[in-house]
Amino acid sequence: MKNIAILASGAGTNAENIIRYFSNEKKAKVTLVLSNKPQAMVLKRAAALGVDAFFFDRSQFYTTGEVLMMLRRRETHLVVLAGFLWLVPGDVIGAYRGRIVNIHPALLPGFGGKGMYGDRVHRAVLDAGCTESGITIHYVNEHYDSGDIIFQARCPVLPGDDADSLAARVHKLEYEHYPRVIEKLVEQS
Repeated sequence: MKNIAILASGAGTNAENIIRYFSNEKKAKVTLVLSNKPQAMVLKRAAALGVDAFFFDRSQFYTTGEVLMMLRRRETHLVVLAGFLWLVPGDVIGAYRGRIVNIHPALLPGFGGKGMYGDRVHRAVLDAGCTESGITIHYVNEHYDSGDIIFQARCPVLPGDDADSLAARVHKLEYEHYPRVIEKLVEQS
């Protein structure tokens, strides 16, 4: 059994979807959810599903190495970012190179980088007049949204779309594809 850890900052709908997907799997299971926001709904969602969930602060992530130690103690095989907004520090990337993945709510390399998350991304896609958007699942490296692309899925940008309607279409792609891509990565490693 390979252990998956999820890092998330917000509501945790993607994290919940991933936890549920792997709840009956024999090859992998989500065993840990970590959040940099003490009141993040993701912590409550994970706990309700029987997954250990903990808050960590900036010092524990960037200075003391406590987050890395926790990942190692839990024998984490794959680290999954699901709406996690901080840049991952070099020690974590070094320990898990090629085993940290993120999902971005647009087609990279466009509409990525620091500050490009959530509705900001969808508004940027709409403001640019794009006819399609989608998701990008990629490896995490030392820079925001610049790791090698693993998978992309597309959806149309429809006339009359606003950030909310486009986000709803993108979320459907996230829920459909992210767990399956994670499963393939676990099987390949």
